[in-house]
Amino acid sequence: MIILSKNAGFCPGVKRADLTVRELIKNRTDNDAIYTLGELIHNGIYTAELSSMGVRTVSFEEVEKCIIAQPEVKHTLVIRTHGISKEQHEHLDFLSKKYGNFKIVDMTCPSVKKIHRIAEENTSDNTCFILFCNPNHPEAIGIMSYAKGEKHAISSPEELENIDFTEKIPILCSQTTENLELFAKIKKNLKKLCTNAIFFDTICSVTENRQNEAITIAKNSDAMIVIGGKESSNTRKLYELCSKECSRTVWIESAKDLLADFPDPAKCVGITAGASTPDGIITEVKKKVMENKELDFEALLEDTLKTLHTGDTVNGIVCTIGDNEIKLDLGVKVTGVLTKEQITDDPTANLHDMFKVGDEVAVFVIRVDDKAGLATVSKKRVDADNSWVVLKDAHDNGDILEGKVVSANKGGVIVSALNNSIFVPASQTGVAKGGDLSVLVGTTQKVKIIEFDTSKKKALGSIKVVLNAEKQAREDAIWATLEVGKHYTGTVKNLTTYGAFVDIGGVDGMVHNSELSWRKIKHPSQVVSVGQEIEVFIKELDVEKRRISLGYKTEEMDVWSQFVKAHEVGDIVPAKIVSLTPFGAFAEVSEGVDGLIHISAISTQRIAAPSDVLNIGDVVDVKIINIDNENRKLSLSIRAITEAAEKAAAAEARAAELAAKKAEEEEEAKRLEEERAAMAPYIVGSID
Repeated sequence: MIILSKNAGFCPGVKRADLTVRELIKNRTDNDAIYTLGELIHNGIYTAELSSMGVRTVSFEEVEKCIIAQPEVKHTLVIRTHGISKEQHEHLDFLSKKYGNFKIVDMTCPSVKKIHRIAEENTSDNTCFILFCNPNHPEAIGIMSYAKGEKHAISSPEELENIDFTEKIPILCSQTTENLELFAKIKKNLKKLCTNAIFFDTICSVTENRQNEAITIAKNSDAMIVIGGKESSNTRKLYELCSKECSRTVWIESAKDLLADFPDPAKCVGITAGASTPDGIITEVKKKVMENKELDFEALLEDTLKTLHTGDTVNGIVCTIGDNEIKLDLGVKVTGVLTKEQITDDPTANLHDMFKVGDEVAVFVIRVDDKAGLATVSKKRVDADNSWVVLKDAHDNGDILEGKVVSANKGGVIVSALNNSIFVPASQTGVAKGGDLSVLVGTTQKVKIIEFDTSKKKALGSIKVVLNAEKQAREDAIWATLEVGKHYTGTVKNLTTYGAFVDIGGVDGMVHNSELSWRKIKHPSQVVSVGQEIEVFIKELDVEKRRISLGYKTEEMDVWSQFVKAHEVGDIVPAKIVSLTPFGAFAEVSEGVDGLIHISAISTQRIAAPSDVLNIGDVVDVKIINIDNENRKLSLSIRAITEAAEKAAAAEARAAELAAKKAEEEEEAKRLEEERAAMAPYIVGSID
């Protein structure tokens, strides 16, 4: 018995790439050159087939040399399913702008692109990006180039022990084709090492299904065959998983690698294949195994007598090629007739150029005539269905697609993705209700298929769902970094009567009016304005309700503190009269700082009211006579300055009077001395 895995062979991403390249080959002219950047998929036989059809495999360094060497040729470069690095992509985009005859066709698997976006949008200097992968695999190298900050590529759970998570938030992803069991173990170990780790399950669901099915088949088989290229990462994982369950597991690339006597005398043989294995190779292997096994006669007879039914899709081998039709061996008692009209819409196409005897062709059965032994089949129908299969897989897997908006109407927009049209209703575009949808035309958008009608082949998509999911992911990553007391440079987004909402890098926090200023304000617009960048810090966090209370005012912003640091009791400062009351006048000594001049401290003369000598707006000198820090109050005095001035004037007058008296006495003494000197000659002696 032979058990063939239902999930064996090309995955949706590889199918998409294969269909695209074959379409390029089909429409190629003599002036066209087609290249793949590295092997499109890791399968030597497939690569050789493309080479035989004129598709050349080139390295990154060779691309520009090819363009320069043939300036008259139109060059088309296909990016492989594994993807490339961010830097390489940017350089290729530069070349496409530099050279008008160079075009890029990006066939990076959507699942791989999803990891690129995760790495780019969720990493920063505060994160530690960890990728479970084969570090040397092109997919892993490409993914790592999109991650910012600290990053590590690991291939086993034990390698986690070598990473320090003290000050970083771990972000864990996996290469799409990695081992599910090992990835689960890594997640479990990381949870023990770090409580704030963020996980993204990025092993492709197709890979997951293929691995699980292969394990089940291997458990129930006497021998197991794994088909795929030796460079294929996902095939290697299949081989490793199957080997654990079945000791007689072999890894081959094609039927010619299978020993003639294998798997005899096995009673049950299981067959699976990697994502990069063409169906034709799988069919050849199955046939060779069947040829080397003793089959039950009744089963063989049943297989011989089986026929086709309208609506079946089967693979046929080209037997003969005519000008207007080809004949196919469908492996049953009827022969397939494939007319030119059911192959292509191009009336000038040459079937001899398109096919050769022995080619395998997938066809849709239109009609079966058992009596005539003929079946009318269609290749065009399969090609169309295959495109929709890829789109349906994207819907079933919840994949995010990238496409171009090609048109818009009142109801919504049409997005072209995977060679199909996806309708996005206006409510799902992300454009505000009643907004102009035409602004999206020509732009590239990410879209998720939310409804899929297989019978009508209609897909309904949403751009809004993707935008919301990306916003949520960004917010989740940011919330994991938030801490009370942490400072941010934020942007004021909105003002309300009670405070200001500030964006601190993807999430909003609220600064209450009481936290905006040390003085009482009626509205936040007295301090900040929408669009203004301000320095804030987190005062409180409510993770469950997703609320952030922010602080803005600091000690440096407290005008009272700054004033009392620069002044003391006894200082004389200028002040502006701002209000008058029956008991005194309030004067502003600095912006935001005022004090009271009691009525008794206004004048040395008795006054009935402050307005007798003062007016609002007057600027006068005042003396600080008391500073009440606890109540943030100043006591000021004009009278103290006046009295001091009067005392100084009186003292000055007294000093002048004394000085004048002294000068008078000195003058009198001088006069007497001069008189004595004048009389001296006439004095002969003394009189007793």
